[in-house]
Amino acid sequence: MPALAVTGALAVTGALALGLALPAGATGGGGAEGRPPLRIVALGDSLVAGYGLPPGEAFPVRLQQALAANGRSGGRPVEIVNAGVSGDTASDGLARLDWAVGDDADAVMVELGANDALRGIDPAVTRKALDEILRRLAARGLPVLLVGMQAPPNMGPAYKQAFDAIYPELAAAHGVPLVPFFLDGVAAERALNQRDGIHPNADGVRTIVSRVLPQVEELVARAAARRDRS
Repeated sequence: MPALAVTGALAVTGALALGLALPAGATGGGGAEGRPPLRIVALGDSLVAGYGLPPGEAFPVRLQQALAANGRSGGRPVEIVNAGVSGDTASDGLARLDWAVGDDADAVMVELGANDALRGIDPAVTRKALDEILRRLAARGLPVLLVGMQAPPNMGPAYKQAFDAIYPELAAAHGVPLVPFFLDGVAAERALNQRDGIHPNADGVRTIVSRVLPQVEELVARAAARRDRS
């Protein structure tokens, strides 16, 4: 999505693609020790929802599989809940926060804002929505991983500077870990994106998963510690 010098028409087409998220997939009955899985909600847009991909190639599915491989979840069963809706802005994510992140959530990944940048929404609006999302999740005591976005260069340097600063500044203000740029290593790489040049293909998703996995493992550890204290 962001950090691509795409044409206006192509950007709007990708940003407005609608479709509800698909489930990450079955997780089984709680692992060898009978413990219920930790539920990590991935709250996002089409990059989470898996726009243009078969259900089994969406980011939450691949992330869940990566965590299960070689005991990377610390021996705890983990379910990555696909709470992505294609076309969502940060304000849209805020509007559905309370029902998208249910009472059974153990932690949340927040991946929103790419559509804001593609549509040229005032960065102050995006910042306010993300700030409120983080505030509400903190009030619920949920561990959070904030996933950063970057504005495309064709939005101009002033807009890009204001937008790109949102994520590190909010992460610092709320004391939450940050993935600086979700599409790092994928944006503008033709072989890792679908024909629209915006959404990652299956190889692109695998690249993203490999890059964010260490921070997600830390999020899982924090979620497990919170569960154990309750």
